[in-house]
Amino acid sequence: MLQAAEIQQRFSQIQQTINQAEEVTRNDQGAPSEIRDCIQKIAHEMPQAQRVMQSNDQSRMVECIDRLEEMGDEAKRMCRSQQPSPQVASVVTRVHDVLSDLKHQLH
Repeated sequence: MLQAAEIQQRFSQIQQTINQAEEVTRNDQGAPSEIRDCIQKIAHEMPQAQRVMQSNDQSRMVECIDRLEEMGDEAKRMCRSQQPSPQVASVVTRVHDVLSDLKHQLH
């Protein structure tokens, strides 16, 4: 299992990826609103998730990442059914992948 400091470092990378995704979906006029809303929902969770990461409470950290990863799954499913632009699909896949990767390393 990853140590709390490693989780926090990975979480910082996740935050950057989510910020990029939020920017891409906001600037892509053709991005389906459902995908945009889903990414915004993840971004909205980030301040609370950041507090959890700073708590060094391993079980809360795992629970938090699991919840974010579920949201990433939802965004990826929407991409399959909505077929957004390649840029949006790529950034959503990246969000899902970084969250999923951390989740699997935590379990």
